[in-house]
Amino acid sequence: MSFRVDKLPPTLYLYNTWGKIAITYTIYKNKGNMTNMKLSEELKWRGFINQTTYSDIKVIDGEPITFYWGVDPSADSMQAGNFAIAMMIKHFIKHGHKPILLVGGATGIIGDPGGKDVERELKALEVIKNNKASIANQYKKIFGEKGIIQVDNYEWFKDMTYIDFLRTVGKNAPLSQMLGREFVKSRLGSEGSGISYAEFSYSLMQGYDFVHLFKKYGATLQVCGADQWGNCIAGVELIRKMEGGDAHVWSAPLVINKTTGRKFGKSEDGAVWLKEERTSVFRFYQFWLNSGDLDVEDYLKIYTELEKPEIDRVMSEQRKNPGQRPAQKRLALEVTTIVHGAEKAESVKNASEALFGLKDYKDLGKNEYIELARELPIIKAKDGDSLVDILVKGKLASSKTEAKRFLDSSAVYINGSQIPMDMTTLEAKDAIHGYVVVRRGKNESVLVSL
Repeated sequence: MSFRVDKLPPTLYLYNTWGKIAITYTIYKNKGNMTNMKLSEELKWRGFINQTTYSDIKVIDGEPITFYWGVDPSADSMQAGNFAIAMMIKHFIKHGHKPILLVGGATGIIGDPGGKDVERELKALEVIKNNKASIANQYKKIFGEKGIIQVDNYEWFKDMTYIDFLRTVGKNAPLSQMLGREFVKSRLGSEGSGISYAEFSYSLMQGYDFVHLFKKYGATLQVCGADQWGNCIAGVELIRKMEGGDAHVWSAPLVINKTTGRKFGKSEDGAVWLKEERTSVFRFYQFWLNSGDLDVEDYLKIYTELEKPEIDRVMSEQRKNPGQRPAQKRLALEVTTIVHGAEKAESVKNASEALFGLKDYKDLGKNEYIELARELPIIKAKDGDSLVDILVKGKLASSKTEAKRFLDSSAVYINGSQIPMDMTTLEAKDAIHGYVVVRRGKNESVLVSL
């Protein structure tokens, strides 16, 4: 038997051969995972509104809209900047809108000139092919496959001749409009490096993507980052001229790190990638864990699916215990889970806590040591090897004399514990899952394989 929860009376009566039994009940709602926000309200609250062609943004609160987003395969992975738009798309999907995810196999051959001061170097076709497959897999991991349409614009450009392109697209693109693009003006100015015809035509190719998806799938909206606004408007204009249709663009602002004032998504080592071969899961987790206090609330809104009541609760806890950094810890776990899965997220969380003295190494499982092995320098040793030799071999000391000084001053730790003064060798019994973590001082560690 089933009931509509909102139609149940405050008391239910069940009848059997012994009579009537009254049952009262309470319905509990998980407020942390529920929201009454409409999509326009949620995107505004999360900081996902920059520019849009909609005269009234409340239109996205109505009937389902088929929309698309594209990533060019200039690399074999998306970065943290792309990921912000991906998270915005997840909210569009959650509110019932229908996504098309595009990999720019054709536009990637040319390269997007936007934001570049000089001509892009053309990539080999085989590299682009591999990059496409990698980005398509990232789409699946982030969005799943149910209800998602994936396309590659190489499919509709590969058989289009140059004459076809000029007649169908070029004829409907005013030169004055193309020359007005900011990236074109900057490249053609007195201080600019110039621009090739190929890169100059890039926005027309992207614009035709919109036309194709409008005709085949009924797509009427393109979502993008603020730096793609001009390219997206080209598609709106082409749809109006070629099809007599009405199409729109929704752009999100570029995320700025308030602590540094720089564009978000860069670390000291460069870009933060979603692919673990480029940015290890451990370093990915650490990147979010190291978010500044000025930024963390914004990042929770942008890069997680946590609802407002839960984010408010986390930030309340943050204000009470800022030194414990509960907001950064929650952010790192949530984002790493979305990108790399719950199992790896939990493993790097545990490994990180052990490395920084918040968890006992004995409590770590084999997966956690696998993550440590990917992150820390590894050296091999045998049962009974000298700690002095291990410190030098692991580059925790520059010489045997310095190593002895570190040992004499109790600056050396084994698996998080300060070693006894009389301990001079590493024993097999010290190993956990075949490894020993040797640390000198606060932050210098090496993984010893026994």
